[in-house]
Amino acid sequence: MAVYDTLGATYARTRRPDPRIAARISAAIGDAADVLNVGAGTGSYEPPQTVLAVEPSRVMIGQRPPGSAPAVQAVAEHLPLRDDATDAVMALLTVHHWADLAAGIGELRRVARRRVVVLTWDQHVFRERFWLVRDYLPEAAAFDDSRAVPTDRLIDLLGGGRQEAVHVPHDCVDGFGAAYWRRPHAYLDPHVRAGISMLAQTGDAALAPGLTRLADDVRTGRWHTRYAELLTLASLDVGYRLIVADQ
Repeated sequence: MAVYDTLGATYARTRRPDPRIAARISAAIGDAADVLNVGAGTGSYEPPQTVLAVEPSRVMIGQRPPGSAPAVQAVAEHLPLRDDATDAVMALLTVHHWADLAAGIGELRRVARRRVVVLTWDQHVFRERFWLVRDYLPEAAAFDDSRAVPTDRLIDLLGGGRQEAVHVPHDCVDGFGAAYWRRPHAYLDPHVRAGISMLAQTGDAALAPGLTRLADDVRTGRWHTRYAELLTLASLDVGYRLIVADQ
């Protein structure tokens, strides 16, 4: 996770919580009296009852807004908390970064009294439905193939649970991977790409041919013709999933 000491330097510029996604996360957490946020980053989507954030990158911790929950620099695989420490534990778009997934999930279960909530994505759905990686940047898809966690494996490690599709609004304000599915020009902005780990870690050199084709298709209107159906949609399921497991 030291990678976010570099990738996360401008993270807060493009990664802001989207209220519609926040509502889904809040509903999944339910009436938990206290919440632990693991892989917390800059603090997006933390509910008011968050009592502690765990984040390995000092750069990310430094971008947490004033008044947010206290944060400790640590990793998911070794949470510095006692057993059954909080009602709920959440881990949002983070499990794919962990060095030891099984150990990390085991730690979430250890410290959660009632519920674990994980936001992740289904790579098979993502590859099939997201035009950017399917048609322009297969290099980024290949990078995600190496780190994406199958949702059924997560559910098995959590000892059971349910998964819920999280549709991405067309005007999503949180600039994660598929946030700009109806705004193709955004992916041509290096500041946007810097806040998306699959693009930032794949690197501009590998992405250059696809980005050049995308820029040309946006400029000429070919993109808008090819994906005209997308322009009629208010939201899209590109594979993001909430996994909710009761303990």
